[in-house]
Amino acid sequence: MGGPRGARRRGRTRRPRDRRAGGARPPRPRHRRRDRGTHRLPRGAGARTRPAHDRRTVRAPDRRPAHLPATASRSARPGRTRPEGQLIVSAGFDHRDPGTLEQTWADAAPWRAAPPLHLDVDAVVVLAAHPDDETLGAGGLVARCHAVGVPVTVVIVTDGGASHPLLGDDRDLRRERRREAVDAVADLAPSAGLVFLGFDDGRVDEQRAEIAARVNAVLAGVADRPVLVAAPWWGDGHRDHRVLGEIALELGAPSVEVVGYPIWLWHWATPDAVETSGWQVLQLTDAERAAKSGAIARHRTQVEPLSPLPGGEAIVHDGMRAHFLRAEEVYIAAPITAGASADIAAFDDFFRRHDDPWGFETRWYEARKRAVLLAALPRASFATALELGCANGVLTAELAGRCDDLLAVDASEPAVRAASDRTRDLANVRVEQRVLPGAWPAGRFDLVVLSELAYYLGADDRDLLARSIRGSLTDDAVVVACHWRRRIDDAATIGDRVHLELSRSLGLHRIARHEEADFVLEVYATAPGSVAEREGLA
Repeated sequence: MGGPRGARRRGRTRRPRDRRAGGARPPRPRHRRRDRGTHRLPRGAGARTRPAHDRRTVRAPDRRPAHLPATASRSARPGRTRPEGQLIVSAGFDHRDPGTLEQTWADAAPWRAAPPLHLDVDAVVVLAAHPDDETLGAGGLVARCHAVGVPVTVVIVTDGGASHPLLGDDRDLRRERRREAVDAVADLAPSAGLVFLGFDDGRVDEQRAEIAARVNAVLAGVADRPVLVAAPWWGDGHRDHRVLGEIALELGAPSVEVVGYPIWLWHWATPDAVETSGWQVLQLTDAERAAKSGAIARHRTQVEPLSPLPGGEAIVHDGMRAHFLRAEEVYIAAPITAGASADIAAFDDFFRRHDDPWGFETRWYEARKRAVLLAALPRASFATALELGCANGVLTAELAGRCDDLLAVDASEPAVRAASDRTRDLANVRVEQRVLPGAWPAGRFDLVVLSELAYYLGADDRDLLARSIRGSLTDDAVVVACHWRRRIDDAATIGDRVHLELSRSLGLHRIARHEEADFVLEVYATAPGSVAEREGLA
């Protein structure tokens, strides 16, 4: 915890990142320890990886945890806006002060209306600035991952040696804090990966570039799959926490979703002075609370006085500790990525240069994928259908046989021209040029097909796309989404992330899912029920 220191597919344009992410900072503490480590581990010895339960062996410093698969390179994520969860009003704080009572927070329960934290991801990585941050701020999350079988890796960035600077030589303290973290994480999740980067406590800002590189190396194993990164909240009022949170916000993998966990916020803030619109809540079970309580007790050097001498006081006194024994863990969503339109000119150029973009007419992969999509439709025919991103109309022509009326749209003029030529003899097909999601067509549809499109849109546009789809459905409608799962260099995100977002935002019944290494296909319906149930067979 430290002391109170403060193959190339369609392209798109990308905005630079706003490095000021974090919004208004909380006040600087009145009492500030020096937070300066006096010993630095040799280069290459700073990262130590081991299963949390293995106290005997240490992995090579550059090895990934075994459960993190290999990945391709990543591109920079789009810019961010001002983060949620910042303070409206705040005051200076001292870690020795009583701070805001936990009963005050419990009575107000500002997290009561917050949505739940979703764990529908392939892996979770918890970043901690100091040994104990992972337990205090995200111990319940680590325990939940173990309970539900989601791979979790804890990355502890500094050695924690500056928590009691007045006591002199910190070598024993650094060793003890590492042992405490090993024991605590083992209590929470025996299967968790545990990585010690070994940077100097109190110098996260000065070591920002090196830390970012090491964290990205850990994340390299999950960059092609949805991963949740929980980091210290960038507005927490402790410098190491703030900087590590900012590093997390700048992670390059488009599949990464970042949330911040507050620690010092509960000490210096008050319930009436926080903006909760970005909050998400993990409701802990009794078993998870018990595991977290025991893990917190493992951090003896932080929750008990280290010495009767001045400067040996507990960093986490009983009043502060009470905040982390509650049944809820709060996570603050990362700033929403600004909406970004696809580079229509690049699409136009690509269609002009290729008679058969992406091999729609020549590749068995594409023909087979279309067959899977058509077979997944839960009804033999539909009245009014909408195909989003029709490209050159190969799928359009095949969908036409299942629809009384089909509207196919694409943003690219050459694509629309090609699709129109292909379907000119099909009286039930209309093809229009529309830049989505802004130029949404009028009407209501009982079938919407979304194929290989959504990952080219920024988060705002993806959200608007989902809301537009939902708002244009009939009472008995079907939505089919199909996307490539592998990385696309110029895309805003990956197919798996698109489908996670759709499952949350559409608010429909998922009646079918087909997943392969290359693509994922899902079918949603406004009404539940399988094909057999609809036909009276089940």
